[in-house]
Amino acid sequence: MITLKEALTLSKEELKTFKDDLQTKIEANPELNAYIDVKDTGDGVPIAIKDNIQVKDWSVTSGSNILQGYIAPYNATVINKLTDAGLSAFGRVNMDEFAMGSTTESSFYGKTLNPINPEYVPGGSSGGSAAAVGAGLAIAALGSDTGGSIRQPAAFCGIVGMKPTYGRVSRYGLGAYASSLDQIGPMTQNVEDAAILYDIISGSCEKDSTNAQRDDKVVPFLNAERKLTIAVLPKYLENASQDVKDAYAKAIEALKAQGHTIVERDMLDAKFDISAYYITATAEATTNLARYDGIRYGNRVDGKNLEETFIKTRSEGFGDEVKRRIMLGNFVLSSGYYEAYYVKAQKTRHIIKDAYAKIFDDVDLILSPIAPGVAPKFGELSKPMDMYLSDIYSISVNLAGLPALSLPIMKNTDGMPVGLQLIAPAYDEQTLFDGALSLEREIGYKA
Repeated sequence: MITLKEALTLSKEELKTFKDDLQTKIEANPELNAYIDVKDTGDGVPIAIKDNIQVKDWSVTSGSNILQGYIAPYNATVINKLTDAGLSAFGRVNMDEFAMGSTTESSFYGKTLNPINPEYVPGGSSGGSAAAVGAGLAIAALGSDTGGSIRQPAAFCGIVGMKPTYGRVSRYGLGAYASSLDQIGPMTQNVEDAAILYDIISGSCEKDSTNAQRDDKVVPFLNAERKLTIAVLPKYLENASQDVKDAYAKAIEALKAQGHTIVERDMLDAKFDISAYYITATAEATTNLARYDGIRYGNRVDGKNLEETFIKTRSEGFGDEVKRRIMLGNFVLSSGYYEAYYVKAQKTRHIIKDAYAKIFDDVDLILSPIAPGVAPKFGELSKPMDMYLSDIYSISVNLAGLPALSLPIMKNTDGMPVGLQLIAPAYDEQTLFDGALSLEREIGYKA
């Protein structure tokens, strides 16, 4: 598969041939279930789009039964930015329902397989995006990251996944899971492609009240030769597998070989991250999903009266994981529990953000695991609590609103990718990409 950088230099004739070949390849690999459908929207370089990002006149369902038949009436801001830069949406890719999951198994369309080994999950919720890029069925893809949903599947599928600073990429046209946590980001074959796609989709948007209204770019200034101070977290690896610990040690040696300064730091116990995240995310999800009632759009199951219509529509339209998180969200927001749970979670969120700020007082980047281990096999995360705990290393980044990038470091003895993440201070994507490019070149990972 050619890179995004290479694809941007193709002539119109070469690009048409490439897209025809790509569609043939996608159709020849239906068992992967990465794509929900393929639909070219223009003459640009083809980019796969997660099924919660609106493309005008396309169906967009967030992987849910309740939105079957809904057609997007407008483009998300990121889609307009792609078009303006000579790229085009090429197909919808699979995802966990309403981005709630870590494996794509909660999708209405069925699970996506890991392109490295079909017995393993591709990760989630952007599993379709990761699998499409990892399988060579997409040059690059857009995903969304609420608590690791770009970085974790990228790690599981051996590709690069980047979560921008909260507010750097417009959320206008993104199906919301947790509005204070969600960010759209690039999923690509390498770090440079991620920087290119990030530059394209980031920037000002007057339609998004949470947008940072910043238009600074990183690609013109990419510099893998910069010498950085990078924090490592030895005590933070207690819950990590030996594969992750081995990859961590390898990454540290690679960073030293590139001339970076390595310092040790401590992080808060990750159990606080889990508690604060799932209280916050489910509370916001409950509010965001209240709009899906079968009246305004999507599927409707008629009842004898309005109340019964609501109940039947939501009961049949939402999957088990979505229902579980709606119930939890309603609980933590209910009278008598709001102060005990939701308010405490927001206080903890501030503590997490302050802990990161303290580390960044004298370091440029943090090297961290992205998941406790490599991709699990299907069925190994069947218990909800096991799935939630698999997010232990990814969610604090979203709670603090920071940018982070996951990249593959090595393969384990079973041939499965092991990825790690670099984390940067807010709005310092430049340093994030510089450090990641340096690490990638030293590691020399081959898919």
